[in-house]
Amino acid sequence: MKTSLWKLARWALIATGAAVDLTLAGPPINTSPDRAKTPLDPGLRQIGTLKPRSATEITGSNWTLGCETLDRDFADYQQYKEYIVPLGIKTIRLQGGWAKTEKMKGKYDFTWLDTIIDDARGRGLNILLETDYGNPNYEGGGGWDLAGGFPTSPEGLAAWDRWVEAMAVRYKGKVRDWAMWNEPDINKQHKPTDIAEFNIRTAEIIKRVIPEARIAGLSLASSSPKLFEDCLKALAEKGKVDLFHWFIYHGYAFNPDTSYQNVEELKATLARYSKTAKMRQGENGAPSEKTTRFALPNHPWTEFSQAKWDLRRMLGDLGHDVESAVFTLCDFNHTGREINRKGLLWATADKKVERIKLAYYSVQNAVAVFDSTLERVKEPVVAVMYGKATASYAYRHQATGQHLVALWDQSGTPDDSFVTRPAQIVMKDLKLQEPVWVDLVSGRVYAIPTDRITRAGAFTLFKDIPLYDAPVLIAERALVLK
Repeated sequence: MKTSLWKLARWALIATGAAVDLTLAGPPINTSPDRAKTPLDPGLRQIGTLKPRSATEITGSNWTLGCETLDRDFADYQQYKEYIVPLGIKTIRLQGGWAKTEKMKGKYDFTWLDTIIDDARGRGLNILLETDYGNPNYEGGGGWDLAGGFPTSPEGLAAWDRWVEAMAVRYKGKVRDWAMWNEPDINKQHKPTDIAEFNIRTAEIIKRVIPEARIAGLSLASSSPKLFEDCLKALAEKGKVDLFHWFIYHGYAFNPDTSYQNVEELKATLARYSKTAKMRQGENGAPSEKTTRFALPNHPWTEFSQAKWDLRRMLGDLGHDVESAVFTLCDFNHTGREINRKGLLWATADKKVERIKLAYYSVQNAVAVFDSTLERVKEPVVAVMYGKATASYAYRHQATGQHLVALWDQSGTPDDSFVTRPAQIVMKDLKLQEPVWVDLVSGRVYAIPTDRITRAGAFTLFKDIPLYDAPVLIAERALVLK
């Protein structure tokens, strides 16, 4: 759409009384009840729509939002910054960018990163700052992009140390959370011992400057339990496991629900090495169209299947008690490769935001419901009879004791179908006085007919409840319609 047409669209929204932020560089955020349109018809009576909540309205949650590749100029923060707070996620992931900061040996220019960090902090956002990549200005200074090797020469390593220290000093008091070099295992020259040693080197510099820093270690592309344990062993041999507050894995899968066997193995492995560190999913998302490179390529992705995938990964991670990243806010043009279409915002090759994808509104729906006021009910309290594999996770509101349950068909890769199948659902000891059915993709809330609900002591049977391959909720009405 031409810029002039966007202006007309904004004025049309103003004329109808809709709230519009004229500082947006791209299209306006739709705040209407039907902002997330899908062909879903569950055969129930709609009674409302989830109301989005901005990051400033949410005390805390499980999510991190990807704002990556600014260090390599593949995306432009100024083009999408106004879309962050309305989404509702309070923590953003940034990358430090040694090569962009030290373009001339010995001369640092942090202006580009200062601008971003100061703006994000001014919006009330927390920052996870990643230390990568290398700097070709130094012989043996490492690669400047994804899959680039670590610095290896004495000169390159000494320069790396100086840059990390300078960055830690500069952002002390502004950045508490840090992460290590992104996806070092993609470079096959990096052995687990190399990854561990480089992590120790970097983390110790940050901790020396910022003793209270929380550091995420490894940042592995893989979720391989063997690779993870090999890295932990190398850290443990140096007595350095407890340098790290979290350990990050990525581990993309076409069906996101197939990830959790590895996730549980990672958690069990970590428990043998540390009593305090936690697992953290540091980067996951699906494209909104077919791509040929990067994770999850050569599949007919659409905005429908992307939204479903993102929700299933977010709620699957939450259900397995790991912090979770949404990759990424905005498409980015990876120079020399292709545009990575995993963004919630559709961007042009010259980094302009042209369209808000369905997944933006779907993620907004999930974030509006699943904040830190909910705690997971870990006992098995839900049984689903459906004929296919399903996922189900129950939650309790800590203040009111009210419950909600998230469910979906996890049997395959999300597709474009919005046809539901009936499920019979039994719940035990869950407080649902006025249960409603919620579709998280669209945010629509529906009444559940009373003749489909049977109560018997501690048990409640929900009959013929629609399910499909995206998360839906059976929730206490007061938890979702406020």
